[in-house]
Amino acid sequence: MCKFYDSTVPKKCREDDAEEVIEKDRLNFCEWFKPGYDVFDAARARKEAEAKDALASLFGQDDTTEDSYEELVNEADKLFK
Repeated sequence: MCKFYDSTVPKKCREDDAEEVIEKDRLNFCEWFKPGYDVFDAARARKEAEAKDALASLFGQDDTTEDSYEELVNEADKLFK
């Protein structure tokens, strides 16, 4: 939710001096963080949820927790190896 976040640039941050966040599921601190008030995209969030649900239904699972989602992605990756 930072205004400098950009998934298309290295380190996913437009601030050159910012450190890369490797472990995104853990507590981290960035001195460059500035809240972006217009960064949440409801349409993108809805598309992501729909894609996760479609992946879960493809493999016959009803729950789409983050852990189960990672397992589903791994199963899908195995299909293409």
